[in-house]
Amino acid sequence: MAENLSDYKYKTPITIRFSDIDAVGHANNAIYLTYFEEARLSYWRDIIQWDMQEHGVIVGRSEVNYLKPILLQDKIMCYVRTTRIGNSSFDIMHVLVKITEHGEEICTTGKTVCISYDYKANRSVPIPKPERQKMIAYDEPGLILNTN
Repeated sequence: MAENLSDYKYKTPITIRFSDIDAVGHANNAIYLTYFEEARLSYWRDIIQWDMQEHGVIVGRSEVNYLKPILLQDKIMCYVRTTRIGNSSFDIMHVLVKITEHGEEICTTGKTVCISYDYKANRSVPIPKPERQKMIAYDEPGLILNTN
């Protein structure tokens, strides 16, 4: 999966913790989902201003494409954007990059299918209109597949 970083406006730094590293010195494969989650929550807080008290979000599916290992000493950033919006579900793409002396090097890509969720009713609900509009406005209407 070749990602074009110019399609992404949002990126956030990710801190690699010693406990993230496995016995051979790489970030453990399971920790990538935590990195994606941290970046996704920052995106929702900083850009979309999603009101999690009013409308929750659950993960329906996650995919990870491991391209290059991440090591403890690496400096990494995670790019995030919305790529598809349906009625109650939407897709978030993540790209983890390593900062090198030659620029950014893509290490990992992933997709998370998110579902707008009402915890009180215990069911999926339509994506709230303000959050939907902010995702579309921020992440370029031409880059988002609208399946509504």
